[in-house]
Amino acid sequence: MSAAAEAATPARRSRFDTLRRFRRNRLAVFGACVILLLVLACLIGPSLVPYDQFQLDMRNRFQRPFAGPHWLGSDELGRDQLARLLMAGRISLSVGILAMVIAVLVGTVVGIFAGFHGGWIGDALMRFVDAVLCFPTIFLLLTLAALIAPSVTTIIIIVALTAWMEVARITQGQIKSLREREFVAAAVASGSTPLRIMFRELLPNVMGSIMVVATLIVARGILLESYVSYLGYGIQPPTASWGNMLEKAQQYLTTAPFLAILPGLMITLAVASFNFVGDGLRDAFDPRSVDD
Repeated sequence: MSAAAEAATPARRSRFDTLRRFRRNRLAVFGACVILLLVLACLIGPSLVPYDQFQLDMRNRFQRPFAGPHWLGSDELGRDQLARLLMAGRISLSVGILAMVIAVLVGTVVGIFAGFHGGWIGDALMRFVDAVLCFPTIFLLLTLAALIAPSVTTIIIIVALTAWMEVARITQGQIKSLREREFVAAAVASGSTPLRIMFRELLPNVMGSIMVVATLIVARGILLESYVSYLGYGIQPPTASWGNMLEKAQQYLTTAPFLAILPGLMITLAVASFNFVGDGLRDAFDPRSVDD
């Protein structure tokens, strides 16, 4: 066997062990399946529903689920609830996922530079992170949302701006401990540049923790979008999101409770599933995990 093959074998074994530990967590597997179904339903489902999300059917206003032509009922304007839930899912999931991508990129870069360089650079970066963390997330989010014209793009950016700090702190702590390892000293001795050491040598060793935090950021992003949309500062009608569907449904809680139950159920499923996956990834990447 060649030296390259011998080096690749432990890496493949490690990936296999990580996947095996993840698969042993039934809630994590359940969460991953639910996320996959939600994404597929929101991407493909609207084209299969016989109604458009904006189509009005005044003859069937407030139709209850499974009691007429609209499978999951209709709202106060006769709009199909299933079509609106699926299109709203595209928005809410997009906000959570894209905000997570931005937050992970910003937090990872800040954390790597702070952890690797240390000194006044690291102190300045982490004091800035601490300063931002001093503001309660929901108040910071509402302040930004009130100052910026609401749209899908701005909500994504706002959610990302309130979520990157945790990634930075976790990355900085792990990079700070890893920079003293022998493989970093060997990379420095071989003439590798600081950027290469940070992003080629150190970053792969913290990707497990970053992935765990990323799934939790998606869940939190969906919740935060729901908060601001429910309060009227987020996604604006007629564009539907799960949050603003809840806001509109609150005035019909006694007469048509399903209008609030359905988007609330979708939010609960999505958030719980991402949290389950995050817990499963944390256990899977934990090297101290052992077989029963």
